[in-house]
Amino acid sequence: MQPLLKRITHLSTQIDAAFGRLKIIDKQHTIEQLEGELATSEIWNNPTNAQDKSKQLAALTNMVEPWVTLQAQVTDIAELIEMNDDSLLGEFDGQVTALEKEFDVRRKELLLNGEFDDHNAILRLSAGVGGTDAQDWTEMLERMYLRYAEKNGMTTSIVERSSGEEAGIKSSVIEVSGPFAYGKLKSEHGVHRLVRLSPFNSDNLRQTSFALVEVLPQIDTPDEVVIDDKDLKIDVYRSGGHGGQSVNTTDSAVRITHIPTGIVVAIQNERSQLQNRETAMKILRGKLAQLKLEQHAADIADLQAGESANWGSQIRNYVLHPYTMVKDTRTKYEDRDASSVLDGKLDGFIESYLEHTQVS
Repeated sequence: MQPLLKRITHLSTQIDAAFGRLKIIDKQHTIEQLEGELATSEIWNNPTNAQDKSKQLAALTNMVEPWVTLQAQVTDIAELIEMNDDSLLGEFDGQVTALEKEFDVRRKELLLNGEFDDHNAILRLSAGVGGTDAQDWTEMLERMYLRYAEKNGMTTSIVERSSGEEAGIKSSVIEVSGPFAYGKLKSEHGVHRLVRLSPFNSDNLRQTSFALVEVLPQIDTPDEVVIDDKDLKIDVYRSGGHGGQSVNTTDSAVRITHIPTGIVVAIQNERSQLQNRETAMKILRGKLAQLKLEQHAADIADLQAGESANWGSQIRNYVLHPYTMVKDTRTKYEDRDASSVLDGKLDGFIESYLEHTQVS
């Protein structure tokens, strides 16, 4: 067999194997089903459900299309190589090399084979002990993830955000949409610790701050994570702004408690109680899905009480003084260019985490 034909045949075999591991054919069937549902006028009688299905369709399409295109290009080149004589094969060499490089980029997705890895993600950031320093640190992390998403072609939407009294934020909830958003960002789940000279005290003393980052799969379809209504305690109350002033005159804020696990989700960002309830349920489904993965439970009903992430699970240290370094406590991966990391350079941490979990 000609060397060039051997290369393209090997590449085709690798792509076929990737199709199987990533369940591309199943995802194509799901895409066709969603397109059929969205083409009917009846589905728009429930706009929220229609929007969720539209998001699911977009996410699947963004994930599947590059693989389908790559496979088609490889098939076309293979046919052309077989049809032409040896004197013309040189012109195909560059094209085969380009396809091999494209596959090398795509093959990282093979590490993303978890149950919810192909889903969009919900990030919940919470400031820990440390007052203004911790709140400022939480806002720095918020910017880091927004920059990471922007650099990687993902879209973000801030669902809820609570500002600090002096600076920073107390909490932030961000939806991140893009191919394998949850699979890539799940490495960030846990406590992040910052060491620096504080800009918020007159003595400029060294300060240690903590922030909790929860990364949850975004479950847009309720049948993926079925929750029994009798397991929910739902409270409504009046949204409040700074200084205790009411944002509106209706009881629009929603607090949902999942009784078996004790997980509580409260949302008050929207003026509509229905919107806040839907957002809270989406976050609750994500938290239960994450907890199910951590506890290796077969079903939601098998979950034990406890939050998905807690303050004891420190995963990464960011040191800005007396030297600069960011180091992951699980994989031991480190990067001395802390400013670039805080500007969204997370690929090294993400890839080392994915490789670490494959062999663990």
